Amino acid sequence: MVTADQLLVKQINKSIVLNTIRKKEVISRAGIAEFTGLNKSTVSFLVDELIKEGLVKEIGLGESKGGRKPIMLMINDKGGCVIGVDLGVNYILSVLTDLVGNVLWEKKIDIRLGEDKEKVIGLLMRLIEEAMENAPRTVNGIMGIGVGVPGIVDYRKGLVLMAPNLKWKDVPLKEMVEERFKIKVYIDNEANVGAVGEKWFGIGVECSNFIYVSAGIGIGTGIIINGALYRGASGLAGEIGHVTINIYDELCNCGNIGCWENYASERALLDYMRAQLKQGKQDDYINSESIGDLNALRIIDFAHKGSNIAIEGLKEIGRNLGIGIVNLINIFNPEMVIIGNTLSLAEDIILPEILDEVSKKCFIYKYHDVKIRTSKLNFHAGAMGAVSLVISKLFAHPEF
Repeated sequence: MVTADQLLVKQINKSIVLNTIRKKEVISRAGIAEFTGLNKSTVSFLVDELIKEGLVKEIGLGESKGGRKPIMLMINDKGGCVIGVDLGVNYILSVLTDLVGNVLWEKKIDIRLGEDKEKVIGLLMRLIEEAMENAPRTVNGIMGIGVGVPGIVDYRKGLVLMAPNLKWKDVPLKEMVEERFKIKVYIDNEANVGAVGEKWFGIGVECSNFIYVSAGIGIGTGIIINGALYRGASGLAGEIGHVTINIYDELCNCGNIGCWENYASERALLDYMRAQLKQGKQDDYINSESIGDLNALRIIDFAHKGSNIAIEGLKEIGRNLGIGIVNLINIFNPEMVIIGNTLSLAEDIILPEILDEVSKKCFIYKYHDVKIRTSKLNFHAGAMGAVSLVISKLFAHPEF
């Protein structure tokens, strides 16, 4: 009779074997046993199961170390597909990947700020449908859907409790998507998702302690401590975009006064640019007639073409980002701070301002050289993080 304890041990060992193959990329059965300390016969049995399930494949013979040449193993990229969706405030980005995170298909659509909730959800569903239509035939088909949402999320229930910039409240998004597609769905806050994406596929791979700052229409943070996402007592940690930095400021979308994102987000950049134009400032790229067509991406583009107003606007946002990052470093003492989402595309302009603020004002920075980087996943951090929500569950529980 197989006991529950035996099943649990098998599950844990199977996860260890699968993750060892993922991390090593190419390894033999004997190599797995040596690296993990598991019995060779246990490793061989579990590898055979993973091969039957389509998660692992044999790729030929490796180099001999004195005996027979070993059969080498790697993750089966054709074992299945995953859909990741970054639901932004003014865009939706959907990607389709294989089991090692290679992007097979992607599509981004813009949405109007303040768009009706039903329309946004309809567009989200359509993008997931398109991803499924573009999926190649694999052993296990679509193995899951991950969605990152800009707001407070009950990740266990997949319930969007509050997304102030979308003006959503108590939206059962997981239930809605699962009911539509009959596929397992994982929902989380987009900054948490971005942090996990950096840990799996970005520059956070080698870091055990880092903060991911999602600098878009709003600001959110994903916190990685000892290699794992820190969620707090009830799963809501990381809403640092809504810490108060000016008690005399105007109202934020969240209902609070003087939030950090009022000063250091895409929305703050647009407010700054409009104020400058109303004061009569203009240049060859931006003038009062263009005020209605401005968005963060256009401003970044104009800055790279030489617009002085755009450059000054981005520098102002960089300084304000730096002030918040000073507080993050003082509180968490991370190895690295990673800046992602739209504003990271202006790295050459904002990063020097951030570094200057941190070097002048951060107490801990004087004693601990924190790395401050922009995401190498760029605009894909959220979508790839949504993919990693699914893949991380798969690699923790291969049977799921």
